[in-house]
Amino acid sequence: MKYTSIYQNNTLNFGGQLKELSSPLVMGILNITPDSFYSKSRVTQDILLEKVGQMVDAGVDIIDIGGYSSRPGAADVAEEDELERVIPAIESISKNFSDTIVSIDTFRSKVAKQAADAGALLINDISGGQADPEMFNTVAQLKLPYILMHMKGNPRNMQSNTQYTDLIGDLFTFFSQQIEKLNQLGVHDIIIDPGFGFSKTIEQNFYLLNHLNEFKTLNAPMLVGLSRKSFIYKTLGVKPDDAKTGSTVVNTIALEKGVKILRVHDVNEAKELIKLFTFMQKEI
Repeated sequence: MKYTSIYQNNTLNFGGQLKELSSPLVMGILNITPDSFYSKSRVTQDILLEKVGQMVDAGVDIIDIGGYSSRPGAADVAEEDELERVIPAIESISKNFSDTIVSIDTFRSKVAKQAADAGALLINDISGGQADPEMFNTVAQLKLPYILMHMKGNPRNMQSNTQYTDLIGDLFTFFSQQIEKLNQLGVHDIIIDPGFGFSKTIEQNFYLLNHLNEFKTLNAPMLVGLSRKSFIYKTLGVKPDDAKTGSTVVNTIALEKGVKILRVHDVNEAKELIKLFTFMQKEI
């Protein structure tokens, strides 16, 4: 399958705050969890604002708060525990960094609703609406942008669900079907995320990276979360702590393929990358 076109949706509405995508955005990762795969992304409430401040100073566009680790084989987290982790964090960030867009990384509609009440302006759902049948209706009621990610199964079993008839075609069909459901509910601010590292082998991740431009006809901005993923550090034979350079390389390729949002651990490096990439696009 080959798909060729260009993005048409270049603006997102975050609760009345319009954000242009003429230049790629950076989403910084902060996990209120004890077990996320990259230890430096884990924060506790006592250092939360310090970490957010560092990202804001580096020029972050969006802060993504998660309370449920999605690393392969991660343990389940009760909904009440997830809420106890993320809601105080979102309230604190919204109070102290009111100009910063906060995203809630959750597949649960109740968490999404309470996070929005606390100040979140973006819903980041790793299940793409498959884990909670109420998620799409909730997103429609909240009238907030929604990140639609592809994953087969759940974090506990996703790495045993890597069989595809046609990787790009199967993802394209999934996004098309889910986008249609959202559109029927009046949701149009949709961001697609191919789900690197989720139910995909190392080889499939690289193949997907090389074919990202084939999703452009979906008319939705694309986000990728490549930062320090295992397919990078395992290929390089290093630890996640040593995968910064590899992450920058694959993020550069993603931008070349048309990606509009980079979800990263290293905000400063991503902003520098985008500055150089944007300058390179200028006509002389």
